[in-house]
Amino acid sequence: MTKSLDHLDHIAIQVKDIQKALKWYLDNFKCEELYSDDTWAFIKFENIKLALVTNSEHPPHFAIIDKSIKLTQKSVIKHRDNSISKYIKDLDGNYLELIKYNN
Repeated sequence: MTKSLDHLDHIAIQVKDIQKALKWYLDNFKCEELYSDDTWAFIKFENIKLALVTNSEHPPHFAIIDKSIKLTQKSVIKHRDNSISKYIKDLDGNYLELIKYNN
């Protein structure tokens, strides 16, 4: 599996209110909003992206680009931005998202 992994894409943290958290990050750091709605927001810093998620939508995780992932594989899902991903856990139960962008 590790041979197809490219680089760290984003970190996702759970927040209580997406829009309030988004505003706080935009007001306090040099970053840009890539996307937001009531269930999640995506922010880009110079070196990494940060996802703000609700606990009902996503677990806290970090995402790694995996160019070999295919929609036909077990547990792979398609997202609203046309990316595909799969959640796995490491040896200690931490969530990792393997993600591929189809743009």
